[in-house]
Amino acid sequence: MPQKTEKIDIVVMHGDQTGEELLLQSLRLLELEQFGLKTELHHFDLSLKNRQATGNAVVHEAGQAMRQTGLGLKAATITPEIAGDVGSPNAILRKELDAQVILRTGRRIPNVLPVGGAHAPIAVARMAVHDAYGAKEWRETAPDGEEIAYRTSLIERSTCRAVAEFAFQYAEKNEAIVFGGPKYTVSPVYEGMFKEELDAASHRYPHVAYRPMLIDATLAMLLQSGGEALVIPALNRDGDLLSDLILQMFGSIAGSESLVLSYDSSNKVRAVMAEAPHGTAPALEGKDVANPMAMILAVAALLGYAPGARAEQAARAIHEAVFEALEDGMATTDLGGDLGTLAFTDEVIRRVVSKLEVWSTF
Repeated sequence: MPQKTEKIDIVVMHGDQTGEELLLQSLRLLELEQFGLKTELHHFDLSLKNRQATGNAVVHEAGQAMRQTGLGLKAATITPEIAGDVGSPNAILRKELDAQVILRTGRRIPNVLPVGGAHAPIAVARMAVHDAYGAKEWRETAPDGEEIAYRTSLIERSTCRAVAEFAFQYAEKNEAIVFGGPKYTVSPVYEGMFKEELDAASHRYPHVAYRPMLIDATLAMLLQSGGEALVIPALNRDGDLLSDLILQMFGSIAGSESLVLSYDSSNKVRAVMAEAPHGTAPALEGKDVANPMAMILAVAALLGYAPGARAEQAARAIHEAVFEALEDGMATTDLGGDLGTLAFTDEVIRRVVSKLEVWSTF
């Protein structure tokens, strides 16, 4: 008896330059009939031009739509440097989702030599809101004429608790160590609140290894890692820096997806937005050389949060196809291969279809 086609709704947020080109390649995976999925895509134009034209109204609309569907796929977008312009859409989207956690995972890329002891996956579970981002800033002139800049930032205990809980849950699921933490000795009130929640979570998950250390020591120890799988919980700013560093330690910032997660009061995922962690790469636009790996993995990760067995199977097929292609030397030039953007996507699709055909015989 044929299985019933599963329906999922995904909000698609279009972006700028090479970011948009890579999004379009990743959407080809969602068009595969072999998945047995009826995928309804809801498109929003988050290009800089349209954000400026709508005064960011389109960003708010996309965020509200994701709250309804629970699933979103976003292209890289330009953040203008001019003060008073539309700014980054990411902060708006995270606020609309009431997001708490951003997850980025560095993992081994076949045929790419990692730095130091980076062998097992290293995940950064970072606060999605507040801290240095969205902080109030101003400048004043002292009586002696010296210019002084101020910043007032905040974190909430509920966000600290959500990140701590997620870090230990993720570590338990992936047999990893919760590693590192905030600079609580210098900031016992502000960063100390995060440390309190991490310590509390460690008591709720006594079987998860917990190695708390200050952020500076964490950075140093990453280069002396014994190869264990790690989960590093971090403040928003620290996590932003850490994730870029860790992804590059594994060979490329284009080698992993980025997930923004929103949880309900019972710690269940309410909404997830998947994207690539890299920027819009204007120098690569229109040249068919950019690596679509991160955006393709973003699709796989997003399907992993969609309901139904077929979506779970699709997520697995995409993920395996990407890394098996790389293992066989089928890679873009940044990873030592000779494929272009389109050809790499074609290769992943070919392998996905082949996998599904084989799996259907069991």
